[in-house]
Amino acid sequence: MSCPFSGAALNGMFPTPNTNGNNSSTKDKNKPEKLTYGNYLHLDQVLGSNVMQSELHGDPIHDEHLFITVHQVYELWFKQILYEMDSVREMLSSIPVDESHMLLINTRMGRINMIMKLLLEQVHVVETMTPFDFSAFRCYLGGSSGFESYQFRVLENKLGIVPGWRTSYAQKSYTHVHHGPYLEDIKQAEKEPSMLNLVERWLERAPGLEEDGFNFWARFSDSVERMLEDKSDEVKNIENEAEKEIAKAEYETLKETFDSILDVSIHDKLRTRGERRLSHKALQGALLISFYRNEVRFHQPYQFLSLLMDLDSLLMKWRSNHMLMAQRMIGSKAGTGGSSGYQYLRSTVSDRYKVFVDLFNLCTFHLPPAYIPQLPRRVKRMLSIPNSPQMPTVDMERLSLAFKKRMEEDSHKELSVQEENSA
Repeated sequence: MSCPFSGAALNGMFPTPNTNGNNSSTKDKNKPEKLTYGNYLHLDQVLGSNVMQSELHGDPIHDEHLFITVHQVYELWFKQILYEMDSVREMLSSIPVDESHMLLINTRMGRINMIMKLLLEQVHVVETMTPFDFSAFRCYLGGSSGFESYQFRVLENKLGIVPGWRTSYAQKSYTHVHHGPYLEDIKQAEKEPSMLNLVERWLERAPGLEEDGFNFWARFSDSVERMLEDKSDEVKNIENEAEKEIAKAEYETLKETFDSILDVSIHDKLRTRGERRLSHKALQGALLISFYRNEVRFHQPYQFLSLLMDLDSLLMKWRSNHMLMAQRMIGSKAGTGGSSGYQYLRSTVSDRYKVFVDLFNLCTFHLPPAYIPQLPRRVKRMLSIPNSPQMPTVDMERLSLAFKKRMEEDSHKELSVQEENSA
């Protein structure tokens, strides 16, 4: 494989000028080694790293080669995912977030998700082995386990999983199998702002949440109250007693559901229990973007929230596939690293490992179109300003300040008109 425009391909096509009169074939001893496909990719190291333990013990088992290859490829892709995620976290860490970076953020998040889809498919490659094929070399794995993948732990931490959410591993901390630089990287990832932290701060700054501006939350609360009143009236008008009782129960459930988001104290209790992740203000921002996703300024933010849910879904599917594969290969036996094997993996396939669970549950609080607060014309106009080469991009925080200024100007104008009329 070679590029048709590389130096190797052009070599010999044109004569090389001889400016010093020396023989052109004289080689410079200090000249660096010619870059080739093999040494550029360090293929001697990559391809030479598949060392079968069964072969070292004089009993080469064919399928161990596949087992090693698949897991090495996993680690390479984890490295790439971390590389992409770090770049996204860096862009999200600026205050305010540069709106012109949103397309790049979404592109790289989409790339991460495409990689995760590949990792999902790799599980099926491993499943071409039978349990008998795997058991033939499992005894040579010793205490090594996929649980020791430090890159996956770093990935989880950078995404937003905290130690308190994790299932204990053999009654020990998830870090007990890691040492030296690997442990340092895992601990450092715990300390750094995660994707969840950065997304939360970004959502809290969404334009339209300001109490002295559009004040979305006050309008949303009014709409919910109006909707519940209409539902209550509908229940009262039901004549059949049995149907009325069912409708009453449904109404109470609906009211309780919306109380859990309108009442900050209830939300905070749910957050303390780990049932919610985002702050109350961030949840407001997510709902705002969701309701007004068709406005130009919210196109990319809404897509970003969707990509975060896609990543969570893919990771959950990967955990599920891994769990089922383990059950298929070893049944209820203990894992090689000392875990309960299938039972431990099954415990990780739950909402406690879903970082952006609040985004999944956002539709719980969606309102029928007739109850969604209408955007004032001046706000809608500013949210509909398209990006163009002639117009500098407006970041989210600057747009928020613009809302306030415009509303203040309009208020002053209205007061002036009223004073003139009264005079």
